[in-house]
Amino acid sequence: MTADLNALLPFILIGLVVLVLAVWLLARSGRKARVVKDDGAPAIGRDVLEEGAERARRNQALIDAPRGIETMQGTTSAAANSQPVAAAPLGTDAEAGPEVTPEPAAPTPAPAPAPAPDARDDLTRIKGIGPKLVALLGDLGVTTFAQIASWSDEDIQRVDAQLGRFSGRITRDQWIAQARLLAAGDEAGFTERFGKNG
Repeated sequence: MTADLNALLPFILIGLVVLVLAVWLLARSGRKARVVKDDGAPAIGRDVLEEGAERARRNQALIDAPRGIETMQGTTSAAANSQPVAAAPLGTDAEAGPEVTPEPAAPTPAPAPAPAPDARDDLTRIKGIGPKLVALLGDLGVTTFAQIASWSDEDIQRVDAQLGRFSGRITRDQWIAQARLLAAGDEAGFTERFGKNG
């Protein structure tokens, strides 16, 4: 029996090697290729996260774009009748095609009386408003505490729909209450309710 086993041993070993190789190939075919950086060899696959800064900037612009009217819940009839925001080309990327950034909707001033051209409040005093939001609100024609203080529920929904990734901050950070105190010049009441901001 030992002679028979010795004669079959090479076939058994070859069979095991083939079996191991087949299992390895099956396991490997289910995996996605990884990018391996080696100066001497090309990459096996492509990593979609390493497509360059131009695509990242374009994608960030899409993230910052206002949500579409149909995706908002609880829209009013005025918001439902408004036009969707169109995109305008900014530049081109040879590999990615034209780069687009959303064009802001036509600025609609708040119902508060229009301030004098040089009358601007420091909106960053309202907690939850930073320099980016000041610029965005300025594009919408909002530059004073009085304008924010006089917003109705419809105004809040209209402006919130245009805040992009900052959507929801108006109510969450209580901009209206803060703006009312600041517009009235009630520094003590503002500090008592919202703390120091400066």
